[in-house]
Amino acid sequence: LEVDVQVNVGDKPRAGIFYLSVTGTSAEQGDDGNTGRGNRANGLITPCRQMSLEATAGKNPVTHVGKIYNVLARLAAERIYREVKGVREVYVKILSQIGKPINRPLMVSVQVLPEKGYSLTNVRADVRSIVVEEVANVSRLTNLILKGGTELF
Repeated sequence: LEVDVQVNVGDKPRAGIFYLSVTGTSAEQGDDGNTGRGNRANGLITPCRQMSLEATAGKNPVTHVGKIYNVLARLAAERIYREVKGVREVYVKILSQIGKPINRPLMVSVQVLPEKGYSLTNVRADVRSIVVEEVANVSRLTNLILKGGTELF
């Protein structure tokens, strides 16, 4: 088992930049939004299906990766469902890493349930292409959100 542990990845000691906080949370830096947990990015509370506990309302659309990645995951899933023949259901999960650019998530996981007669082999390349394109263009989401061009809940 190989383990990779990274601590204080946002620090840049040579430049004199250190992430320090009194409370140990991001709340004191304005990175936190206060909102009800019923406001899911897709508008649904689905206890028997995959969902994020992240609520998007009240969060900063420039820096809050929970908000941005929830919208990105939903848009990617919708596009995959619409454009890739043979997809019955699709779930997209995106994991960020502190200190990494927003267009370089630590992980993007896509779960596809194919229609009868299709296999993952049939859809893999198209799904991957859409995900790569959507992640590469993630910076467009801030303006899309600010202009009300996408649903948040």
